Formats: sequence, structure tokens, C-alpha cells
Amino acid sequence: MRLKNKSAVVTGASSGIGRAIAELFAREGAAVVVADLNEAGGQEVVAAIRSAGGRAEFVRCDVANEAECRAACDAAVRAFGGLNVVVNNAAAFIYGSVEETTYDQWQKVWNVNVVGQAQMVKSALPALRKAGGGAVVNIASQSSFIAQANYVPYNSSKAGILQLTRCLALDLAKDNVRVNAVSPGTIKTPAVDHCIHVQGMTLEEGYKRFGEDAVLKRLGEPIEIANAVLFLASDEASYITGANLVVDGGATID
Repeated sequence: MRLKNKSAVVTGASSGIGRAIAELFAREGAAVVVADLNEAGGQEVVAAIRSAGGRAEFVRCDVANEAECRAACDAAVRAFGGLNVVVNNAAAFIYGSVEETTYDQWQKVWNVNVVGQAQMVKSALPALRKAGGGAVVNIASQSSFIAQANYVPYNSSKAGILQLTRCLALDLAKDNVRVNAVSPGTIKTPAVDHCIHVQGMTLEEGYKRFGEDAVLKRLGEPIEIANAVLFLASDEASYITGANLVVDGGATID
């Protein structure tokens, strides 16, 4: 087990990529705090982990709220005796042109996608230092480094995550805290399903259309992102920090 005797906080863990990460971490021996705004979904994930013999706790957490970030990290320490890994997966999906995007939308997308990740790391630092170090994995996106029409707020916030990751890696090396990012391509998640429906397509049509963007000619599965996150969170990646692992089926090769 690659995370035996470790504990983790995974944000946005009630569905999609976050759920896959939380459940995989538990199978690999970690005790997991499932942190999410969706209590019903989060409790379902906790129940699934426990029924499989794992350890998990749910904490309602809006990552844009610093006090709730602290509460999630404190819950890990209280329930599991410490904290070793943080996965920043929670995200706000706000799209549009610069003319369409309102000030409030800009505030939300940056407060969740960038400031929220920073606040979660800040909240976790006392416990990570006490543990002698640890790992942070930030979920970025292929949208962090490619331009997409009418994706201005989302893409710019995801680009900010990559620079946040590099700066944190530099600043926290002295604490033996490694900070890396994973950039997924288009993955079969509720967020992508919603995007497909908004564009007036069936799921079958959307999966085929978006899958054509990848060299592998398909969408990714949440577990394929979770596997990459597990690697970066584990001791197998002990000499990796400040890196961005792209998991997009080759969509951004050219």
C-alpha cells in the first residue's frame, strides 16, 4: 500500500475526479477526509470507503472560506492523528468571454480555483510540518496552458494554479513539503456531462466529439487522473516537486 499510515484531505471529493482520488487513496491505505460542499454526495463516498474497510470522514468545506479550510485540516488531525497529503481538487466551472463575465463570477472562479488552493495549503502547513513534511497535489487542467474560445475566467484561473504550484514548491521545500500539479484533459465527470448537455449534445455525441481531440481518441476516466495523483502523493515521487503531470490522452501534444 503506497499510502499506508498516512492521512489525506481531498477537496471536491463527492463526485468525479475527487471521488476517484479519495477512494483510491483509501484502497492504498490512507485515512481520508472527504471535503466538499455536497454533503449527500460526500457522505456517500465516506460510506463506500468504510464499507470497503477504509477510514474516512466527511467535512463540509467551501474552499473559498479560510475557516472551513482550517476545519477540514483540523478534522484530519483530530480523527486520524495527523495530516500528510492535501489534494486540491475543488473547482468552480465558470466560462464565458471577457465581456460576458461579471465581477462576481471573476471573484468566485479565482477565490475557489486559486485562492482556495492556497488557503488549503496554508491551513494544512502546521500539521504537515509536525509530520516532518508531506505532499500537496493541485488539480490544474489542460486549460491551464492552452487557449479556448470563451473560456477566459476558467482558463486564466487554471493557469494561475500552475504558477501557484511552482511558487509553493519553492517556498515549502525547506519544510520537506512537495507540491505538484496534475493537468487532466477531458474526463468523464458530471462537470463534463453538464457542459455537453449545455451545448445541446447527447452524452454519446459529446464523448465522441471531445474524444476526437485526444490522440488516444477517447475521453479519460476519473481513475486515470487518480492514479497520477496517487503517484505524486506517494513516496515514489519523493524527488519530484514543482512539476505538472499532464494526463490528457495526448490532446495537447501539438
